[in-house]
Amino acid sequence: MKSHPKIFELPQLHNRERVFKDRAAAGKVLSQMLKEYQDSNATVMAIPAEGVAVAAILARELALPLDVAVISKITPSWNSEVGYGAVAFDGTVRLNEDYLARFNLGQEEIQKGIQKTKQKVARRVRMFRGERPLPDLNRPILLVDDGLASGFTVRVAIEALRKAGSQQIILAVPTAHEESIQRVIGEVEAIYCPNIRGGL
Repeated sequence: MKSHPKIFELPQLHNRERVFKDRAAAGKVLSQMLKEYQDSNATVMAIPAEGVAVAAILARELALPLDVAVISKITPSWNSEVGYGAVAFDGTVRLNEDYLARFNLGQEEIQKGIQKTKQKVARRVRMFRGERPLPDLNRPILLVDDGLASGFTVRVAIEALRKAGSQQIILAVPTAHEESIQRVIGEVEAIYCPNIRGGL
């Protein structure tokens, strides 16, 4: 992957498989890469559920507050792993036209999927933050997930944070595909990813 001034990786982990023992270990490695933010005015925002385990370690190691940016894939009824869109904590909905064409879904099923996902996101927001408002977003936001697959869900989270007033978003993920990094890099101030891999 060509070097990019906004992409930070660990060359020794490039293209390697299964390099982290668990999400906590991944959070430790990321915290070393993000040392400059230690004791700063930044806030760590995790994408639940898997991103929380990585973000909790990162926040602890850097002595930063931890919060959540709830987002969920919109999935077809027959497969909860693949998504044809995503819903964010503020109600932002984005559909992935490439996947929609592949799934051959009717309008009624799409709308049902959106409504079901909106309810799921509202439940998770209540569970994770109750009535607390979003934190002050006029500061660096370290947005954390446990990895970047297509990058679509993360991009919807970024869009929602921008709408809420965030000016500086730094994406921190332990592992990602090169193609996904390239899709997301134009939407954030920097990406920290120790383990960047080629191919999808």
